[in-house]
Amino acid sequence: MPTSLVGRATEISALDEVIAAARKGDGGALVLHGEPGIGKSALLDHVRRSTRDFWVIEASGAEFETELPFAALHQLCVPVLGHLGELSARHREALEVAFGLATGTPDLFRIGLAALDLLSSATRRSPLLCVIDDAHWLDDASSKALAFLARRITSEPVAMIFATRGGGPGGLPGLTVEGLRDTDARTLLADGVSTLDPRVRDRVIAEARGNPLALLELPKSGGFALPDTSSLPNRIERGFAARLAGLPADTRLLITLASADPTGDPALLWPAARELGDGVAASAEVAEASGLVDFSTRVRFCHPLARSAVYRAASADDRRRAHRALASVTDPAVDPDRRVWHLAQAATGPDDDLAAELARSASRAQARGGVAAAAAFLERAAALSLDAGLRTEHTLGAVGAKLDAGAADAAVELLTTVETGSRDELGLAKIDLLRGRIAFTRHTDELGTDFMLRAAHRLAEVDPEWSRECFLDALEVSLVVGRASGVMDTVVTEARSAPPASSPPDILDALILLATEGHQTAVPVLRRILADRPMWTRRPALATMIAAELWDLETHAGIVDGLMETGRETGSPHTLRLGLAQVAVAAVVTGDLGKAMSAVAEEAAIADALGVPALRYPRLHLAAMRGRRGEGVALFDSAAAEGGGQLIANVHWASAVLYNGLAEYPAALAAARQAAEPGDLFLAGVALPELIEAAIRCGERDSASEALESLTARTAPSGSSWGLGVTAYARGLVTGAEADYREAVERLAASPMIPYRARAHLLYGEWLRREGRRRDAREHLRTAHELLSGMGMEAFARRAADELRATGEVARGRSATGRDELTLQEVHIARLVATGATSKEVAARLFLSPRTVDAHLRNIFRKLGITSRRQLRDLPDPEIIGNRRS
Repeated sequence: MPTSLVGRATEISALDEVIAAARKGDGGALVLHGEPGIGKSALLDHVRRSTRDFWVIEASGAEFETELPFAALHQLCVPVLGHLGELSARHREALEVAFGLATGTPDLFRIGLAALDLLSSATRRSPLLCVIDDAHWLDDASSKALAFLARRITSEPVAMIFATRGGGPGGLPGLTVEGLRDTDARTLLADGVSTLDPRVRDRVIAEARGNPLALLELPKSGGFALPDTSSLPNRIERGFAARLAGLPADTRLLITLASADPTGDPALLWPAARELGDGVAASAEVAEASGLVDFSTRVRFCHPLARSAVYRAASADDRRRAHRALASVTDPAVDPDRRVWHLAQAATGPDDDLAAELARSASRAQARGGVAAAAAFLERAAALSLDAGLRTEHTLGAVGAKLDAGAADAAVELLTTVETGSRDELGLAKIDLLRGRIAFTRHTDELGTDFMLRAAHRLAEVDPEWSRECFLDALEVSLVVGRASGVMDTVVTEARSAPPASSPPDILDALILLATEGHQTAVPVLRRILADRPMWTRRPALATMIAAELWDLETHAGIVDGLMETGRETGSPHTLRLGLAQVAVAAVVTGDLGKAMSAVAEEAAIADALGVPALRYPRLHLAAMRGRRGEGVALFDSAAAEGGGQLIANVHWASAVLYNGLAEYPAALAAARQAAEPGDLFLAGVALPELIEAAIRCGERDSASEALESLTARTAPSGSSWGLGVTAYARGLVTGAEADYREAVERLAASPMIPYRARAHLLYGEWLRREGRRRDAREHLRTAHELLSGMGMEAFARRAADELRATGEVARGRSATGRDELTLQEVHIARLVATGATSKEVAARLFLSPRTVDAHLRNIFRKLGITSRRQLRDLPDPEIIGNRRS
């Protein structure tokens, strides 16, 4: 074992395990975390040495290149671009756009899937090792794409090893590289330094704290110096800087030039060196002799700290000269953004022309999906702008881009630089809107609505139409981020003073009517507004909630179809996720739990591709209807612990449904009251039938009567068979009148809302049994049980079976299959394959590789006891979604 790996048995074992698995086709990733100099580079060298049978490709983040989108991904893929021709035209185009080889708007998912396809193609030659060093300096777009790849190589002969000081791709298996023990530190020090005074040796070991680079570098910095109180990486960097200081001026400038070029491309370095003078270009031999840098097929520093130490140690003038030289040799047609980036680093003062170029680079970066890059370009543009108005405009643009990139803290800090400088109402309104967006993204900050409403009031005089839009923005954003609970009342109260609409009544007028005069007055206006299809695109979240508030499933389905079509056409992840979540919600209330599970799984795949948590509320709705106590309660507790606002309201509604199904009525009543209390669109109304049923079972007739009055006021104006049918059986619970139950069954007979039709039969059957009419009760209870068990609504099905048993008839249970249930993702894959989809088609839908889909299919076949796609197509859907229980 090389001396550099002394004391690293645990780390080596973990790395060897990943490599061995990839060699067998079970790919995986490992992220090495550790402070500078701790030995990550030595471990990466070990991986390279132990994979002689692998094709090794590499990339590294660059401290000064985090602004350029997909730079690191491009660097990793360059060696395998010869396989680009093996990809589909769609995937080939996606990578060409990402790498700036073609124009177009990048799709992160398509780029990730195309990169996965490219790596998979490369593995036909041999297993593939991807080494990504300095992952904490990856550009944001590459970080997301590489995390996407790392989570999807489980069925590929690919190993991905990352090294980072902290940050980089999240959600991947990690290993922290700790300092060496004293005995190992002594062994390493003895090998690295032939003679050392024992007292100095002991002090070096104590001060190095097990850091291998420190053990080797501190003795070179002078062992008898006074103790240094600065941090260890800074001391090591100063050691590298000291080596630089003793070199000739031309040599220092060459090494500074190398440190300023993140690409490490000799084809850029040497022309730039000649721009700086013949003496600089001729200094390579002396530079390499310093041990700081190596000039070969790629320019490499002896350690990442050496590169940053050199750059920081150089004078400001030398850094500017280096960047100016690099800019002069960078082709403006091929790489305009890197050129302007170098020019910006070379600038000595404000320059409006350069600021304008940076703003154009920001637009290009944003168009290529590099929102973090756009933020960096705009922030630099602001710093170089002479004009105060342009400076503010660029800064606010940078704040918005940082928010889009998920950097809320950085956005806050940057926003403070313009907050006191803008005095006009329009500028202050823009600031308030940004502060509102920031607050909505921070779950600990409840001021999002307040900021957006303040912006609306500021704009009332200067831009009345925008003012009205701001009120709606407060609602729309709160819905999108799941924090709408109670917001509508606040917005409506404030909006009464809003400027009048140019063409009244608009959606804001309709919502004010709903809050002040109730459904009877507002529903006709809401229907007219909802018929405006462009509104579905402008306010999709609000539109879906209004349709649900009106118990109007048909309009809701139209809005959702539009969302899905737009999402698929544009590749917008946010539109697709909202659409899929609403597909799942609609499928739950219509009883198509298999479709709901598929939609939930697909939304989760997109969220995973983005590196963000999956949306919770469709899962809550699904769990409520499936009726599995352990599964539901665990999910509800988890969501309640992590969420707030509307998510909590969803938890309460879902809990009420689950506990009513389980006949645990006190718990159902408490949850339903909490769900109805905030007065949220849709949730408050749909919670009322649960409240009424639970209240009657708990003997709280007054509460049930009050809730029935509220429910009737909501559903009667809507005129939907769903709302009127549910109200009828809720009324039957309160009045005990058979006519109400019969009305419910009749109204819901032709409705697609099968769970509510089944519950109407269940409640009617329960009432009939309690009236002593067992024969009549059996008919309705039998219908209820067949519908409920067929949909997989297990809790309500058991309740129907218990009631049927009480009439003297045993419910026919489904035979136990003894088969494992499928995961949500496996359900989705099984349903897609059952419709004839190929592995490639499924892979594209779920952002997986075809090999991974085939691996999932093998698990599906095993769990279902089948051996072919044809047998899968012949299975009924209830078998696939795993609800065939006795």
